[in-house]
Amino acid sequence: MKDQNTKQIKIEDMEAPVFKALLHFIYWDSLPDMQELTGLNSNWASALMSQHLLAAADRYGLDRLRLLCEANLCEDVTINTVATTLALAEQHHCFQLKAVCLKFVAMPENLRAVMQTDGFEFLKESCPSVLTELLEHVARVNEHSMIICRHGNEAILDGSDAHGRRVKQRL
Repeated sequence: MKDQNTKQIKIEDMEAPVFKALLHFIYWDSLPDMQELTGLNSNWASALMSQHLLAAADRYGLDRLRLLCEANLCEDVTINTVATTLALAEQHHCFQLKAVCLKFVAMPENLRAVMQTDGFEFLKESCPSVLTELLEHVARVNEHSMIICRHGNEAILDGSDAHGRRVKQRL
């Protein structure tokens, strides 16, 4: 029998698996297994779930969850997800995630492929100011490449290795 004092709260702007992950975090202070949650064994599905969960964490002020999702997304940037992740980073003020995405997209071997994705169209429509930042980042990458080519040196000037990963110098 239903108690008449019980109120129902209907959440319409969130998918059930995202809400389930949100509750899991609230109760256990950890992220659930994204592949188990989505029922798919793919990095794309996990990245999509992390994107939705990051937006929910930002909406409900769950800063630790937001940081965990941001860290997950920083580790798993791909051609197919980077543009939507970049838009998400801009909309939710995730500066580290935004920097990782800009660096990934600015790499010459990635830029053309990213521009052909549906996510890039979404980025252009939803966050046109990010395109200016992207162009500036691409210009900086090209400047560094020209300096390196002129000097015949393989070292990347910003402290990254040839694959764009940060490298800590040994002392």
